[in-house]
Order: sequence, then C-alpha cells, then structure tokens
Amino acid sequence: MKLQTIVVPDKQTDARKDAGFSLLELMVVVVILSILALVIVPRVIDRPDQAREARARTDISAISSALGLYRLDNFKYPTTEQGLAALVTKPVTDPVPPNWAENGYIAQLPDDPWGQPYQYLQPGVHGEFDVFSFGADGVQGGSGSDADIGTWQVN
Repeated sequence: MKLQTIVVPDKQTDARKDAGFSLLELMVVVVILSILALVIVPRVIDRPDQAREARARTDISAISSALGLYRLDNFKYPTTEQGLAALVTKPVTDPVPPNWAENGYIAQLPDDPWGQPYQYLQPGVHGEFDVFSFGADGVQGGSGSDADIGTWQVN
C-alpha cells in the first residue's frame, strides 16, 4: 500500500492575496465616483432653491385665496396699513370690516421660505393687490433665487 501525502493549502497565504484592493482598483473607483459627482452634484444643489420658490408660490396662492374670501365678506380688501394680519385677527383701524369671519380667513400667516414676512400692497402695482416675497436676499429686485416672487407670477 502506498501512502499519499495530502497537501493542504495554506489558508493564511490565500487570505493575504485576497485581503484588499490593489491601488489600481482603488484609483479606478475614485475616478468613477469623481465623474459621477461632477455630473450629479450641480443638479442636486439647485433643488433647494427650486423647492423654496415652489413653496413661496404655494403660500402666495393660499394668501390670495384668503384675501378673496375677505373681499367676499367685506366688499373690499384689507388696506396696506391693515396688512395681511387682517386675515388672522379682525382689524381695529378704519375701515373696520363689517362681516369679518369669526375664525379669520387663514389660521396663521406663514413666513416666506427665507424666514421673512410676506409683503402686501393694496392697491397693488400689478393688480388689485400684491402679495410678494423679496426672495433669498430680502431686497427688492434680483435674479435667480434672489428674484421677487409675487401674485403677478402666480395667478
């Protein structure tokens, strides 16, 4: 009878060979991720500004609707001096609304997405009234995310 020798592979040697990635493999992955970042990041970074603008437009529409209800009940819009607060609490300055709704016309006035109160003019420059936000910079005029957003663009 002949004895056979069995060769058992050294598990430590095999494990060391497969333990990690080569420098070349890592460099390829880094290059691919860099290319993806260059393509995707500019598109994603612009999204928060678009979301803020969309929210401002929605808020302005809701405030405009509340102003319409105010006018239906009281036959005129609140004055610039009474402001948008007339939608939440009954004005005490002239002209005092004769048929002001008991619960108001809007639960609370939202601030614009940049943390500033919405502006109100009656009569407006662009219509019977203007409700608007000065945008990200909080200053009249501007372009991009600094542009004013108002009822003249929403309605």
